[in-house]
Amino acid sequence: METQANEIEFVKNQVFSTDKVVFLNIDGITHEESMIFPNGEANCMNWIFGHLIYIRNFFLNMLGEEPVWDSERFSCYNRGEIALDRKDEFVNFEALKSYFKQSQDRLEARLGSLERFNPENIKDISTFCLHEIYHSGQLGYLRRILGKAGAIK
Repeated sequence: METQANEIEFVKNQVFSTDKVVFLNIDGITHEESMIFPNGEANCMNWIFGHLIYIRNFFLNMLGEEPVWDSERFSCYNRGEIALDRKDEFVNFEALKSYFKQSQDRLEARLGSLERFNPENIKDISTFCLHEIYHSGQLGYLRRILGKAGAIK
């Protein structure tokens, strides 16, 4: 079998690293804590985590994989939604962890089977990686706002 393209290895590393950072930053966070909106308006941890999964579903689809949930049903996590207005629709934090794990497993399996990306998707893939880095860092800040020790040492 041919060696995978460097860009696939790069994305595999990004997906693996995001998984580690996310789970470090959400460790010990309860559902109730995940629903706290800093300053009464900033996005809560539940929304940011759900939003990561929401966008991962589009990435999975781009790679030819099935999403882990129905985007319409979970539209409260879509970009541009006002989280505070839709908080009653949010998924339990433990369930979000399960959905994220499923998305991680599917991404790792699919990335492991690809030889190259469709060149038309390269910009979207790089934006996906940036998106994951951005929001996984937000989870770290929210962790500190919730009074927890920083998880990244």
